[in-house]
This record gives sequence, structure tokens and C-alpha cells, in this order.
Amino acid sequence: MADRADGADDLLEARRRKLESLRAAGIEPFPHDFDGVEPIGVVRSAHAGLSTGEETSDRHRVAGRLAARRGQGKMAFLDLVDRSGRIQLQARVDELGPEGMDRLVGLDLGDLLGIDGVAFMSRRGELTLRVESFALLAKSLRPPPEKHHGLTDVETRFRRRELDLIANEEARELFVVRARVITAVRRFLDGEGFIEVETPVLQPLYGGAAARPFTTHHNALNREFFLRIATELYLKRLIVGGLERVYELGKDFRNEGVDSTHNPEFTMLEFYEAYADYEDVAARCERLVAFVASEVGYEGEVDLSPPWRRETLPDAIRARTGIDIMEASDRESLAQAMRARGLAVPEDEGWPKLVDELVTKHVEPTLVEPTFLMDYPVALSPFAKRHRSVPGLVERFEAYVGGMEIANAFTELNDPDEQRRRFEEQRALAGAGDVEAQPYDEAFVEALEQGMPPTGGIGIGIDRLVMVLTGRRSIREVVLFPAMRD
Repeated sequence: MADRADGADDLLEARRRKLESLRAAGIEPFPHDFDGVEPIGVVRSAHAGLSTGEETSDRHRVAGRLAARRGQGKMAFLDLVDRSGRIQLQARVDELGPEGMDRLVGLDLGDLLGIDGVAFMSRRGELTLRVESFALLAKSLRPPPEKHHGLTDVETRFRRRELDLIANEEARELFVVRARVITAVRRFLDGEGFIEVETPVLQPLYGGAAARPFTTHHNALNREFFLRIATELYLKRLIVGGLERVYELGKDFRNEGVDSTHNPEFTMLEFYEAYADYEDVAARCERLVAFVASEVGYEGEVDLSPPWRRETLPDAIRARTGIDIMEASDRESLAQAMRARGLAVPEDEGWPKLVDELVTKHVEPTLVEPTFLMDYPVALSPFAKRHRSVPGLVERFEAYVGGMEIANAFTELNDPDEQRRRFEEQRALAGAGDVEAQPYDEAFVEALEQGMPPTGGIGIGIDRLVMVLTGRRSIREVVLFPAMRD
């Protein structure tokens, strides 16, 4: 280990010496700008029809990171990489002069360069720029990551994402796709008559989901605030206010465990529309996902096109475990039914948590094809409207793809008296030790008392949607800087 550390120190020292040599020669290693740069991908597209060995008089200005170097003496070849691709450079002493040639080939891998050159197709069929002039744009004082570690070392990839992006073209492309997903979501909803809004991230009272919040203190106001766990309650207040179709795309924060599908900071889309119910929202959800998949060129094995299959939650649990949660409607009878079938029963958890355990462990992994799991018990859904025909249930669905939940939606509860009763039930659960129970939000109830029209709403996890569209199995793959343990 000592030899390896000494070697790394030697490399760093060598790069620092080059930095000082450049400055001593009057060369600024960190200039202010380099105007007029074309993306490498655009240059490549412009010359896609060139024949092997064909010359052009087309001049281009490109910039990027020096990724490879071959040859020396009177001619050398270098590879330059930017976000859009890679291009070969040809450096010749008769073009650059001996001093310029030495300076170019003496640069380090990882240095950022600006190049002016003429395009031609090499005899090996590689588009190349013959370098006429160049500029150092930023001296890299650390060597680029080894390709092996940049591609496979999990700690390096997630803790130092910039190194992963330098070394791994696939990682760069993944986050370009993620950006295109978000753009496509906005395009779809804007086209459907929704308006994008922004609601508080720092909230005096959290709500809208079953989760523990992060807390912080506001010094000037001398009061406690919470990082939002959902945007739901504020967005529904906007429906009350007459905006009728609204959406918000932003970060939520939940103080919970970290695993393959959970990160404490995550990106959520929520949209709400007046005069709609959960069936309308389901139809819009499947159309949105299909649209986004088409926009980003999704080619996965799961068919995301509508219509998606539907299954009720009680039927799904019964089919996979033999337990009828509508009959086992209290904690003890449900726990007894679970034990009778050899299923684990979490201690000190109420009936809603046991139902959630059955869904998570025995139903969710089986929902590979896009599926709406419909009609949840009232006790699991404090903001959903009661089912219009089945007592004890609410009009709620969760959407699953690839054995993973990606969305949660309701016909929204708009009766203020019923909402007040639901809050009281949640208060009782909190008193019994449920740390994820909803706090009582009087401001929201008073908003409902102004009158909220029939409304359908949904939350879609953008990180999980990106996982589906890119075939990734861990949320840490699709979040640029995921939360990590020490």
C-alpha cells in the first residue's frame, strides 16, 4: 500500500511541476473562456458521409478532455472526449512547429483542451481533425480514474460521481436520458393543460405521505420546520383555489432507510386535476409513461404501452397468500392468519403495517408487467375518497413495473368532515407509537371547507421511472449523488 501511495504522490507532484512550467513559459493553464465550440457529436454528424481517406476544407472548433494519446515524433494521434462523443486528433510537427508539437504531446491525460482543426477521414475510416492550433483550457492536477475502477468500483462511482462520468460513457448517457425523461414529463403535462407550480420545501407541518420527516430550525423565525415529505396537501389547496390542473416536479425528503429503491432525497412528480377520479388518473398515468418511454427511445423487455393490467389489492393478497384481509380486519386476526401460513409477523405493528408487509413481501415482487393495484383499505389511505361501491375500501391505486412501485394515486378525499375524522384516526395511531402517522393539519381541513371539486391526483417517483426506462436495479445508479453511509 505504501508503494502505491508513493506512486500516486509522484504522479501528483509531476503534474504540479508541469503546471509551474506552463506558467513559467507564460501560458495560462486556466483561461477564462474558449468561444465558438461545437459539440463533437455535431462535428461527427456533419461528416458522416465521408469516404475512407477523404479530405475536406471544413474547419471546426471543439473542446473536451484528453482521453488517449498515440505516437510521437513528427506525428501523433490523440482522442478528445466531450459529452456528445469522442473524436480523433492528428498532430503534425509541420503544422504546429517543434515547440507546439512538444507542448501538445506533452500534455497529460485528463487535461482539458480546445482544438481548431480541419476534418478528414483517416485511412482506417476514423473521422479526424488535423490540429491547426490548440489551447490548454484547464490543467488536470490529478490523473483520470483507472477505467477498471471508474466502471466497477461502487464506492468510487457513487461517492465521486465526477470520476464515474469521466471514465464511463454509459454513465454520462444515463444521466442525459434522465434529463430527457424530465423534459418529456413536462412536455406531456404542459400539453394536457396542466401548469407547473412550486410549493414550499420547508414546511411548518409535514404531510401527504406515511414517512418520518427531516427537521430543521429557522433562526430568524425561531421555529421548527420540516423538509417536505410530499407536495400533496399544498397542491390540493391550489385545486381549491381554482387552478384545476397543477403539477410539481421536485425533491421530497424522507428520513427512512436506504436500499435499492429508497434514497432519503428523491425526485417526485405529483399532479392533480379537478373533476377527475382515480380511473381518469390511471389512464393519464399509463399514457404519460408510454409517451416518456417513446421520447427517450425505451427498448426494454416490458411493454409499457396502454392499457395496463388491473388487480385489486385484496384479491392480489388472497391470490398469493390465501389471506382475506377483508375478513381478517383487525390486527390480531390478521396476525393469526399470517402465522397460520408460516409468514413473518412484525412485532408492535398495527393492522395497516401488516397489510403493507403482505403487499411488499408477497405481491409487489410478482408485478413485473405494468399493473395498477387498485382499491386499498381505508386505514392505509388517509387522503383517499371512500370506494363508491365496496365498503371498507378507498379509491386508490399503486402502479407497479418490474416488481417495483412507481406511483401512488387517489380519487382525492374532498369532504372536510371526513378528512378531519381521518386525521383523528392518524393521531390515535401516532399515540400508539406509529412514527409515520399523519400529523393533524387544520389549515388543510379549512382549505377543504372552502370547497374542493372532485379531484384525482398522483405521485410518480421519477428516480424509479428512470430505473425502469434504463434497466437499472438500484436507485443509486440513477441519482447523481446518492446518500451514502460513512
